[in-house]
Amino acid sequence: MNSKPVGILGGTFDPIHYGHLRLAEEMLELANLRQIRFIPTGIPPHRDAPQVSAQHRSAMVQLAIADQPAFVLDDREVRRDTPCYTVNTLRELRAELGATQPLCLLMGGDAFLQLHTWHEWEQLFELAHIVVGYRPGFTLEERIHSATEELQRHYHARLCTADILSQQPCGGIAELAIPKLEISATDIRRRVAENRTIRYLLPNAVANYIHQHHLYKPC
Repeated sequence: MNSKPVGILGGTFDPIHYGHLRLAEEMLELANLRQIRFIPTGIPPHRDAPQVSAQHRSAMVQLAIADQPAFVLDDREVRRDTPCYTVNTLRELRAELGATQPLCLLMGGDAFLQLHTWHEWEQLFELAHIVVGYRPGFTLEERIHSATEELQRHYHARLCTADILSQQPCGGIAELAIPKLEISATDIRRRVAENRTIRYLLPNAVANYIHQHHLYKPC
């Protein structure tokens, strides 16, 4: 097997911004991915409901990724009316793309260290690789001791280099050093509510959409 992996990037994207997009672009290159599927969460099981509707968040993702052919909107979760669990989404993708297609679940270091709190989290390794982006000069090795013993065991047993991702369909953990843009959706929402500029924090098309639809404004 030597098929380029498909990356999976989930999130509320409330709203999507350059931090998300730059992370995805770096992972596309460093992990040699064929494409990245952006999957906006519909009803998140682990956090409060997003501030705007799934339809608005999905539309903003589509606008943000329109000029990158390797980025694809996958709206399966926004069409659900029940809480969205990553393991179920990966099962659907595995059934659609086949048993041999390498899949890579993309996330940051903080999310990985909380992986043990996810629904059926150990099953994730049977469905995809996990690719973790971290700041240059920092590795999960420095913080994995704070995780549960089960997650530590998976980390040490499954750690691999990015070139392995295309050789197996699932099961590995790869770390990629990626500079982080200090942009947050929380700050963007606050700026909109306070009538402050959000220019250069997210694509113009997304900023225009937010203003046109009066999103994130106080009620």
